[in-house]
Amino acid sequence: MQAAFQVTRQAAQSDASVILLGETGTGKELFARALHQLSPRKTGPLIRVNCGALSENLLESELFGHVRGAFTGAIDNRTGRFEAAHTGTVFLDEINSTSLHLQVKLLRVLQEREFERVGDTQTIKVDVRVIAASNRDLRDLILEEKFREDLYWRLNVIPIRIPPLRERAEDIPDLVSHFLQFYSEINNRYVVHIQHEALQALQDYHWPGNVRELQNYIERAVVMASGDELSVDLLPDLVLGKAESKIGSLRYTDMESLVQAVVRQGLNSGGPDAGDLHSGIVNRIERELLTQVMLACNNVQTKAATRLGINRNTLHKKLKEYDLRFE
Repeated sequence: MQAAFQVTRQAAQSDASVILLGETGTGKELFARALHQLSPRKTGPLIRVNCGALSENLLESELFGHVRGAFTGAIDNRTGRFEAAHTGTVFLDEINSTSLHLQVKLLRVLQEREFERVGDTQTIKVDVRVIAASNRDLRDLILEEKFREDLYWRLNVIPIRIPPLRERAEDIPDLVSHFLQFYSEINNRYVVHIQHEALQALQDYHWPGNVRELQNYIERAVVMASGDELSVDLLPDLVLGKAESKIGSLRYTDMESLVQAVVRQGLNSGGPDAGDLHSGIVNRIERELLTQVMLACNNVQTKAATRLGINRNTLHKKLKEYDLRFE
């Protein structure tokens, strides 16, 4: 984290593009804010766009704006986020979910600092700094032909990797202290201590949801506490190891053992998948992964897609492919 902070301080003074890499919940948006606030552009706007939350057509209009009549429902001209961010910063969160078509337009903005609104021919020039974030390795997407390599190199001028919480358990006491104070104040409570056993449980947990998950548990504990101490009984069973996690609670060594067992079973199987071992094993694992994540996210596809680090449309196609239905 100190290395990430140092790179952030140095990168903030330039106009170079930055790519923030890290799992969901690690704090990429906070780093984007810091890059903006420490930069000469701090008096300008910071415009955030979640690229994974909108369809391709809506996202294009959101980023670049549109003119009246450009498509059904375009009853007025609209200013896009890049235009609104003039003299400031655009933060493109979940850029890994953008389409190849949209990536072409993003590349042009990065290289030429110009674009046209949807349905218009007039070129608009902007002065913006671009910060992007991805919860997936963009190099993998390049190999899958889902991300343009030229755009990757334009974004990857200064990469900043934000480590997951499981790699920095020593930060948990300070984070807990901060969240206790914050949620005590806004909820008019006085929870200022944490039981040793509770803190130990938090440090031993795997944290698939990272800092955002920790924040959620501390907020809940503060609300439910009857005294001034966060005791172990205020933590969910998942953290205490009393219930199996539907996703992500296995440590790497456990996960490796599990995968090895699945592969060995496939090798020893004489079933219909024996002649296509790769597809058979991968499909079994992927189907179960989709099932468990959907259950963990209460069957909400948007949440499940975010947890998986894939586009919602991709998730929908995969659920249909495996004939998985969730009401």
